Amino acid sequence: MRARAEWALLGLAVVWGSTFVVIKAALAGISPLAFIAARFLIAAAVLFPLYGRRMKRSAIPGGLLVGVLLFAAFVLQTEGLALTTPSKSAFLTGLSIPMVPFVNSLVYRTRPRISEVIGILIASCGMALMTFPAGKFEMTKGDLLSLLCAIVFAVHFVALSHFSKAAGFETVSTMQAGVTAVLALLGTLVFGAARFEPTAALGAAVLVTGLLATALAFTTMAWAQQFTTPVRAALILALEPAVAWLVSWAVTGEVLSMRGKMGAGLILAGVLLVELKRSKLETQEL
Repeated sequence: MRARAEWALLGLAVVWGSTFVVIKAALAGISPLAFIAARFLIAAAVLFPLYGRRMKRSAIPGGLLVGVLLFAAFVLQTEGLALTTPSKSAFLTGLSIPMVPFVNSLVYRTRPRISEVIGILIASCGMALMTFPAGKFEMTKGDLLSLLCAIVFAVHFVALSHFSKAAGFETVSTMQAGVTAVLALLGTLVFGAARFEPTAALGAAVLVTGLLATALAFTTMAWAQQFTTPVRAALILALEPAVAWLVSWAVTGEVLSMRGKMGAGLILAGVLLVELKRSKLETQEL
């Protein structure tokens, strides 16, 4: 079962990595908020019939908080992706993984490990190489939004871990999908952000991201994490930006400069250093 679970997580990394290109293309025909609303309405429509009966009143506050955080993260990611390349968006969003220990340290008032500090510094150097032009200390708006997305995702991961222990991962996942869908729909209506040019490609993008990258993804994570460790799961999912880079190259012909490749490598190195070191320490504690 452990092998099946980890193969499922690898498939999830491939799906999520591939959707960066899909979403980038879809945003040509729909506004970011409207796309998020459509994607999560589909996911909520699938998840509520499956897990809605298991929801408890005690899970509502946590589900609301996690949903608000997830909504904020996806708004930042989607708005940022509209203004930068799929590979840069994926690698910058991937910075959320080494950021999680720092957020966890702030929330629970613990001291981060040396390996975590070094890992985030290495990943930050990679981010600088990918985003700052040579000789200039400036970021594009899309890069900045993607970086903010990584920070919010890190906070979301910690909150999700905390609340899912009491209410169950399925319950919290269902609530956060519903909250994100409602907030995105309200935002679209209130701010008049709706822009919709229906095409077959856009319809396919909404269905793929809503069913595969959201509804199935949350369910897969809930099932797979029963049979593997969080660290091994994080390591597998860390392959997501590499998949996004390869898919973007194959589909759109995007090519990273040597500076960009070095930055991407440093980000992956920072992520792996944090997770592998933590995995070794957890094994010693067992």
